[in-house]
Amino acid sequence: MTAMFVNLPVTDLERAKGFYTALGFTINPMFTDHNAACVVVEEDHSAFMLLTREYFQTFTDLPLGDPAVSPSVSTAIFLDSRQAVDATAAAGLAAGGTEPRPASDYGFMYQRGLTDPDGNVLEFGWMDPAAAAQGPDAVASQQA
Repeated sequence: MTAMFVNLPVTDLERAKGFYTALGFTINPMFTDHNAACVVVEEDHSAFMLLTREYFQTFTDLPLGDPAVSPSVSTAIFLDSRQAVDATAAAGLAAGGTEPRPASDYGFMYQRGLTDPDGNVLEFGWMDPAAAAQGPDAVASQQA
């Protein structure tokens, strides 16, 4: 089985847990302590590991950047509908996130970007299943 864990540095673990649970994700208590929290995005497949900056630093000899100033990654999560994207974005905004740009609506694909309270970048999106099955070239030729 393949699983993906995205490690994110945070300055306030409790605040970060509150933000990510407000998005509808759950905390796996088996992998959560005072240094880190495992946020389940998709059971048995994908999760965020929210790591205090001090703990994150133990995994690298390189200096940690500040994602609020110099983002180096954007994690995209695609949902089942445009309405789910809007609901998730609204929940994130209410929980202290920010939306640096307006939503992007391409017809076949819809996206909203959020930053968590620490500046980590998240993208929530929806893609029409028929467009996804055809691939990007088929969609591009329809827009030409």
